[in-house]
Amino acid sequence: MMKPVGKLIVIGGAVNKGSFAETDFDQNIEKNLNFFERGILRKIINESKHKENSVIEIITTASQIPQIVGTEYKKAFEFLGAKNVNILDIHNREEANSDAMVARASAADVVMFTGGDQLRLTSILGGTRFHDTILLKYQEQDFIYSGTSAGAAAASENMIYQGSSSEALLKGEIKTTQGLGLIDNVIIDTHFVQRGRIGRLFQAVVNNPRTLGIGLGEDTGLFIYNDVMTAVGSGLVIIVDGRFIKDTNLTNINLGEPISIDNLTVHVMSMNDHYDLTTKTLTIENSQFNPIPQDK
Repeated sequence: MMKPVGKLIVIGGAVNKGSFAETDFDQNIEKNLNFFERGILRKIINESKHKENSVIEIITTASQIPQIVGTEYKKAFEFLGAKNVNILDIHNREEANSDAMVARASAADVVMFTGGDQLRLTSILGGTRFHDTILLKYQEQDFIYSGTSAGAAAASENMIYQGSSSEALLKGEIKTTQGLGLIDNVIIDTHFVQRGRIGRLFQAVVNNPRTLGIGLGEDTGLFIYNDVMTAVGSGLVIIVDGRFIKDTNLTNINLGEPISIDNLTVHVMSMNDHYDLTTKTLTIENSQFNPIPQDK
């Protein structure tokens, strides 16, 4: 498969907000936008085709109170100088198949999927003309798909939509389904560090070690372009690589029993570190082993 021409920016959500289905996201939307001060929304504008003049569509489908959520993002982008910001609230599949919505998607340089419930995103948008238009633009054009929280979790081919943090390493405790399919062979979990979701990602990876697990901390994102992921924002990104797993009890235990895994590989990224999806290698930008420049 050819590398996409477009760019992907996935954001883990804001500090201290929301449950898995983002019940808190809506009530605290003003606070939830504090991550834009960290430069992630600025990064979206800078990387977009026409910079401040790019057409940005804010997709609020995941949220239960789209007017409030969409308005807050619009204000945040405009605060950063964006001049063509629109709110696109698709309520049902009929709307997602309409000529009007396809035209909006076709004209956009950036789509920004807000937080909420990722199952709303996939069940309303999955397989529609709107979805197909975005996938095609991402493959073939200088186009940005960005998503925070639910919008980030839904970006991959497979997504976690349910599962407690505390019980996540018991067999069967996480539920996955197909996402929007912008990136293959990875699974993304959000609000990762604060909510202790490492076990969920471990189980997703041991279920199919070809899948690379990506855990996004709060106020943190990944900029994915040309098969390289770069960490942005103030927090941590956890990468779980299951290719070298030697052993597990997964198929010998009953549902609800603890999973054992031997030799799972875990990487931790912080701002400006790079992870190459082709070679599966991490480059730490501020490595203590980099040669120190000598004074002339």
